[in-house]
Amino acid sequence: MATETEKITPTDLHTGLTTAQVKERNQQGQRNIAPKPLTRSIGQILREDIVTLFNIINIVLGILIVSTGSYKNLLFLLVVVVNTVIGTFQEIRAKRQVDRVSLLAQHPTTVFRDGQAQPIDQEAIVRDDLIQLTRGDAVPVDGIVRATAGIEVDESQITGESRPIRKNTGDSITSGSYLVSGNATVQVTAVGSASFVHKLAREAKQEKKNNNSQLLNTINQIIRFITYALVPLGLLLFLRSWQHGRTLNYSILRTSAAMVGMIPEGLVLLTSVALAVGAMNLGKRRVLVRSLTAIEALARVDILCLDKTGTITTGKLSVTQLKAFAGQTTDQVRAWLTNAVYTIGDDNQTATALKQYLTKPQQLPAASRVTPFSSSRKWSGAAFADGSVLLGAPEFMFKSLPADISQEITAAAKNGFRIIAVAHSNTVMTDDEIPAGLQLVGLVYIADELRKEAVGTFDYLRAQGVTIKVISGDNPLTVANVAGRAGIPHADAAIDMSTVGEQADFDDLVARYTVFGRVTPTQKRSLVQAYQRADHTVGMTGDGVNDILALRESNCAIVMAGGSEAAQEIADFVLLDADFDAMIFVLNEGRRVINNIERVASLFLVKTIYSIALSLISVIFSLEYPFIPIQLTPISALTVGIPTFFLALQPDYRPIARKFYENVMITAAPGALSVVFYALVMSWMRGLLGLNMDTTGTLTVLLTGLVGFTALAAVSQPFDRLKILLISVLVAAFACIFLFPVGQSFFSLVSIWDTGSLLLWIPLAVSVPLLFIILRNVLSDYVLPKIAWR
Repeated sequence: MATETEKITPTDLHTGLTTAQVKERNQQGQRNIAPKPLTRSIGQILREDIVTLFNIINIVLGILIVSTGSYKNLLFLLVVVVNTVIGTFQEIRAKRQVDRVSLLAQHPTTVFRDGQAQPIDQEAIVRDDLIQLTRGDAVPVDGIVRATAGIEVDESQITGESRPIRKNTGDSITSGSYLVSGNATVQVTAVGSASFVHKLAREAKQEKKNNNSQLLNTINQIIRFITYALVPLGLLLFLRSWQHGRTLNYSILRTSAAMVGMIPEGLVLLTSVALAVGAMNLGKRRVLVRSLTAIEALARVDILCLDKTGTITTGKLSVTQLKAFAGQTTDQVRAWLTNAVYTIGDDNQTATALKQYLTKPQQLPAASRVTPFSSSRKWSGAAFADGSVLLGAPEFMFKSLPADISQEITAAAKNGFRIIAVAHSNTVMTDDEIPAGLQLVGLVYIADELRKEAVGTFDYLRAQGVTIKVISGDNPLTVANVAGRAGIPHADAAIDMSTVGEQADFDDLVARYTVFGRVTPTQKRSLVQAYQRADHTVGMTGDGVNDILALRESNCAIVMAGGSEAAQEIADFVLLDADFDAMIFVLNEGRRVINNIERVASLFLVKTIYSIALSLISVIFSLEYPFIPIQLTPISALTVGIPTFFLALQPDYRPIARKFYENVMITAAPGALSVVFYALVMSWMRGLLGLNMDTTGTLTVLLTGLVGFTALAAVSQPFDRLKILLISVLVAAFACIFLFPVGQSFFSLVSIWDTGSLLLWIPLAVSVPLLFIILRNVLSDYVLPKIAWR
């Protein structure tokens, strides 16, 4: 590691690097690398949306069709091109919106240059810069601690060590770690690719265990199956047709039609577009989406764990009272508290409230040791020549307290106050353990205000099937009071987690309690894991380093802007205005995206399933494949391609049912089976009535289109004016193809308006919705529930 093998030239702590020195290091290439962008580049979007396996297969089929001279059968490529262009345009538009929002969320790094502290972007850091880090900051580069009163660093993402490590002046510090307590001045020793495990650190910061997308995994499974079936089936169909004496051109056109039908051209693209547009819409509401899959995860959340401060409350703490005990005067307790607060130098919300209440002395006494606040310790302290002063949670500093003081703390907590104990010991602290002879000398009462929108937000979430749980480091009585005022059900079911330890039965605890107080960071993670073991999808909100373990473990992490940098770096969503009311829009946007993808996937798979089924039937039973490519084009465009782009953007905020396959197949299976049924009926009619291939082919196209529109109507419910207008226009366009000779000729159809044809197809057309409904009911009631979907 660079900090251990190379000798560094200490940068002057009073001035930092000069402008000339910074310029020299930039010229030498000793500059940091910019953080990895959150979105794909435009080049990546174009490459990944255009150069796909299915597009390549379509082009190959197009080349084969060109060889037949039947150029109008290439029209299916126009549908593919239009879908790709529209989808790619939407995704690039969404990328630009997300990138603009991302700039707002970037955390500058404070450096000391030319004798002044100044914020700069991470990529502007150069070797030997002095950077200033505080609690909650992620360490962007490797360095060595040049000045600190005491810090603790979490290096678990790098070393696997779960316990925070104390760092003193002269110790090395590694990129990818973050400060859990204290603040320090660090001299940069390695930047960019030269920093220790640079790549690993960046991957670790962006990785979450539970961000797998059920939706995308399911779609990818479907795509893999289609890929395996596509080429072999196409070859078999071609060979069967050729071996039965058909011409080469005839065999190519029928095989191409089958393969084109199997390809769900726009499904993958439309899925990525829907997610990207969702991210863009959230960006307009100043919500940064760091992972598109998180939109789906949040849509499925049914347990939302909140940290009290900053979510239920505004986080604007204010000291309302200071009480002295143990025979001390209020002035003496205030003096001890003042010296400790300003010597320790914490910048968390409690410390900030205390500094606003206290007056900074002109000169602080020398401290021999400082123990900064940490969420696991829940106290901080400083050692002076005449003893030690500690402040923090009373129950973590004292095993027992006099009954009258305990009653006072309990009463204050029930009234919603955060209580900070001030304690003094004549023993000078030499380590991070509570010194002997510690005596309670004062209590500080701190108030926090309830968010105005909290009650309405929680009411809405509850109505949407989302259960609220509060997990906080504060006194459970305080948390229960605030939760009750916010209207959270069962807020009185509260527990003090300091009484159960780290090895408690968390599965039992999550079943019994709503409010968890005095929770350590590891306990927060254990609670999230327990909810997940109970088959819940867990969302976690927070903003501090004490939330990071739980945020990383959750299925969906939501962080308020203004919280710790480390928390924001692993968040799935960052609420840039720290407005918890935005959660309603975030939840709805996620549900809209997932519900709409499910409904459009049904339409794509109708065509895919019946194409595969008809290909198999044609190969096994030596039947003619009923379509050529030009005949599938209006079906694909009017019943799938055009309407899905509209349906994918419709409002649909229903709770997500965890049954993607079932939900999709309830429409896709009866639709596909209906098409197969009518195709077989037409084949039978051709032999029975002596109809020619052109007539039965035209009738099969007509009936297949009607099935497609029936499936479209099924997934479009509930209807509104826009959907009714859309379907009416599409049906009219489809009807025109059969009404006018130009349409019939172009799409290789024949007239079906003679008396014999009318008597044949009108009863069949009337039967389409009836057959679809019967098949749908039978499948949904008796078949689909018995299938072991994965």
